[in-house]
Amino acid sequence: MGNVFRCYQQISTKIFSVKMDLALPVSRIWLLVLISSLQRLEKTGALDSPLLGSAHLGNDSYKYHEDAHLSARELISKYGYRGETHKVTTNDGYILEMHRITGPKSNPKAEGKPVIFVMHGLLCSSVDWIISGPKKGLGFMLADAGYDVWLGNARGNTYSRGHKKYSTIDKQYWMFSWHEQGTEDLPAMIDYITRNTGNERIFYAAHSQGTTAYFVMASEKPKYNDKIIAMFGMAPVAYLEHMRSPFLQVLTRIDKVVTNVMEVLGWYEFKPIDGLIKKVATIACQEENWTQDICLNVMFLIAGFGSDQMNRTLLPAILGHTPAGSSSRQLIHYSQLFKSNKFRKYDHGALRNYIIYKRMTPPSYDLSKVTTPVIISYGLNDWLAHPKDVRRLTAQLPNVYAELKVPNPNFGHLDHLWGIDAPRYVYSKLIALLNHFRS
Repeated sequence: MGNVFRCYQQISTKIFSVKMDLALPVSRIWLLVLISSLQRLEKTGALDSPLLGSAHLGNDSYKYHEDAHLSARELISKYGYRGETHKVTTNDGYILEMHRITGPKSNPKAEGKPVIFVMHGLLCSSVDWIISGPKKGLGFMLADAGYDVWLGNARGNTYSRGHKKYSTIDKQYWMFSWHEQGTEDLPAMIDYITRNTGNERIFYAAHSQGTTAYFVMASEKPKYNDKIIAMFGMAPVAYLEHMRSPFLQVLTRIDKVVTNVMEVLGWYEFKPIDGLIKKVATIACQEENWTQDICLNVMFLIAGFGSDQMNRTLLPAILGHTPAGSSSRQLIHYSQLFKSNKFRKYDHGALRNYIIYKRMTPPSYDLSKVTTPVIISYGLNDWLAHPKDVRRLTAQLPNVYAELKVPNPNFGHLDHLWGIDAPRYVYSKLIALLNHFRS
């Protein structure tokens, strides 16, 4: 395997001697070539010993980041917390996995603690709330603050790929967007949590798509407003008029072509990172590595550039779990929001819209039904949840308790998850507000 990497290094060293911003288009091509070529080598058996504890890149040896290869439960245990795994089945047959942190070793029991349900964003999983470790990951900080923490996983991601009838190779399995995550996944998990804890009302916190799904749930099934004490939305997404993500900008221009191609080729899934790609990512994205800027560029293509919050040491661990997978329809649904400049249901095309909605165009979600107290946290450098779109959202929500603008002007979309200053700018304020509602 070392010879493969040395070969690519010799070919590419001169190409990447230019500045990162100028090398961006080249880096995208190089990464695709690298992954494609290594996949072919793996199929032929040229890459043996895939589970070695280290790999060679050039003349240096880089160890795998251990946390990139640990599951959510293993991470919880590694850092000294008591964890549980729970399976939840939705009304439409999807089997979801939740990870519970009942507390640290000093206070491990869940009894008597207030309950909080934390939901991830697009292409993410429960791991993203704990990958930063104690004192930094929101899941651990909440547990330290005395909360019974439930980390959700939406249908189709790494941990929630089961179904009572379909498998992930079936087209029908993937016929969902974040609409179904709001109307089916969140209600099922909330009902499960309240039933198993005895708490009739719980807190809810989410990032990005997790907020989108919540607004769907609270507007489509308004009875769930009464089950949530307060909702804390980080980088909330409903309107996308000012979205600047390079990846989604391109997708919105070709979404119909992409949809048609998916139908012809049977590509209904944005696959999670696994196998060879995980090994490549955890090696190539090491802080000491000359290829780390490529990894950053690929991430920034989706979430935006200009942040000063990325923990480069943590990046290999992050990329061991992200992307965690999703339905392609989730991405297409977001592109539809951008094109329509509305927060509305999935557009199936005029004829099918009429069959499903009894109208030619999808109906909008009624945000006036979201009566839960809502706290919003947003960054000024967010290329997905632009501040103008966030303000449009909050203007339509009837019960906004607080709007928290992160004071760092470079704070971006993913910084709510992995930003160096996320504990100080976001999580500490979240916990203070939760304690306020408790009292």
